[in-house]
Amino acid sequence: MPEKIRVDKWLWTVRIFKSRTKATETCKKGGVKILDKVLKPSYLITKGETISVRKNGYELTFKVVDLLKTRVSATLAEPCYEDLTSEEELNKYKTWYVGKFGAEKRERGSGRPTKRERREIDDFKEDMYNVD
Repeated sequence: MPEKIRVDKWLWTVRIFKSRTKATETCKKGGVKILDKVLKPSYLITKGETISVRKNGYELTFKVVDLLKTRVSATLAEPCYEDLTSEEELNKYKTWYVGKFGAEKRERGSGRPTKRERREIDDFKEDMYNVD
């Protein structure tokens, strides 16, 4: 196991962000902090540090328990961090998300969306549901 790892890579390997690019962008926008100090994507984190991450309008707090070289499954990534997010912030997320959206439906016989339609749907969802 490495002793230090880039913060953007760690956020991606433990599956806090879906892609390393999103983790890097969040760092560049000032969404990742340690004790109110904004971190660059290249900041090297170590075990025991507490990181606050602003994701979709929510302040999530994590304690680094272990460092990983590569991205692993969610079950293997879970023991690598401790979620210290306040109960109030977790409830804020749950009340916003749970029961908010029904299942999406397409007209019968229209088939799967094309790649272009999929991009349009994703862009629409991002604009509609982005809390930032």
